[in-house]
Amino acid sequence: MNTVQSKTQRIGHELRALLGLAVPIIIAQLAHTAMGFVDTLMAGRVSAADLAAVALGNSLWVPLFLLMTGVLLATTPKVAVRFGAGEHASIGPLVRQALWLALLTGGLCGLLLWHSEPVLRLMGVDAALIPPTMGYLQAVACGFPAVALYHVLRCFSDGLGHTRPAMVLGILGLLLNIPLNYLFIYGKLGLPAMGGVGCGWATGLVMWAMLLGMLWWVCWAPYYRACQVFQRYDGLQLAVQKRLLAVGLPIGIAIFAEASIFSVIALLIGGLGAEVVAGHQIALNFSSMVFMIPYSLGMAATVRVGQTLGAGQPRAARFAAGVAMASALAYACLSASSMLWLRESIAALYTHDAAVISLAASLMVYTALFQFSDAIQVTAAGALRGYQDTRVTMLLTLFAYWGIGLPVGYGLGLSHWFGTPSGPAGLWQGLVVGLTCAALMLGIRLARSARRQIRNA
Repeated sequence: MNTVQSKTQRIGHELRALLGLAVPIIIAQLAHTAMGFVDTLMAGRVSAADLAAVALGNSLWVPLFLLMTGVLLATTPKVAVRFGAGEHASIGPLVRQALWLALLTGGLCGLLLWHSEPVLRLMGVDAALIPPTMGYLQAVACGFPAVALYHVLRCFSDGLGHTRPAMVLGILGLLLNIPLNYLFIYGKLGLPAMGGVGCGWATGLVMWAMLLGMLWWVCWAPYYRACQVFQRYDGLQLAVQKRLLAVGLPIGIAIFAEASIFSVIALLIGGLGAEVVAGHQIALNFSSMVFMIPYSLGMAATVRVGQTLGAGQPRAARFAAGVAMASALAYACLSASSMLWLRESIAALYTHDAAVISLAASLMVYTALFQFSDAIQVTAAGALRGYQDTRVTMLLTLFAYWGIGLPVGYGLGLSHWFGTPSGPAGLWQGLVVGLTCAALMLGIRLARSARRQIRNA
């Protein structure tokens, strides 16, 4: 009885620690995703063409953003391990190098986004949608250097166990995004009415505002002072950059591999008309919001695993990963049942078009189906980042999404490989298959990494 009670207390303690980190991250991520929801909602109220332009723009800039921020996520486990080991003096130099990496990657990704029109043409997107889509993308590109720098400072704060600043700034960013959207979309206060393009300018400005807010927080909050991030200047150090990229680049590629599958699907159906693109975007946007909770649990697992490993407690690290996985699965039960029950009502929040509502609601059935596998794979990936086990994770992710999920989806949806093409539904069925394979492989990899750390302790 005492053993059972002790284990229950241990689970309760770990769950409180995990949720103490995860809840602010969840709120921050939901606020960030809600900006996309607001963009989609407000653009959809203008016209189906404006909604389609925002949808296509999101299908390009969001995966690139996730690739960039995924690379910079290497900051979190490296800070967490140093913090767990009590090596505060070594955190500042690391963060300064991560800021250099952010400046370089943010500038490069912004340039790629600015010149992304050939990608739209290559994928056969309707010519009428290309000008507004590019206007939206180029506006967002102006904010990329800012959001890269913000992300490093956020990872630094998260690694120390202070996740509340990102939550507060995420909420403030969302509150700022709504009136800026109104001004730019509808042309208020003497501004021209830009439609969906205005969403891009609002997003870019919010990115800069959030960077300024995080800079202020890091400079003035007392709990950052021991790390001395801005007390000195360090030039670019290639050796440190290589170590950051060795951990961060596989993270970025793995996250990009998943996100780009959704974007490739959006681009593949871009030639099927604005209604099909809009229905896909509604299902994708809502599923992205729901996904933020297990994704946030994975980020919290990165911190918990990293800090306990830094403190020399590999068994506690494995236990933290297990509690995070169980929590994500419990959430998946709730999210899947809610989606199945309310799918038509959810779609109706975005548009009054009956055809778009019908298509979006049908796609949400598949979204509900992959809630369990998505929760497992993203939480396992977060825990593996805490172990700084990222290269094999990347390879497994690439194989699951691109080697299995996309070919199956293409075969079902757009080809005659398996009979009559089923369109968007077949593509989403491929997603279910790919995510299930990713969940199985990453779960096995996490168990092996945890055992290896315990043996080597």
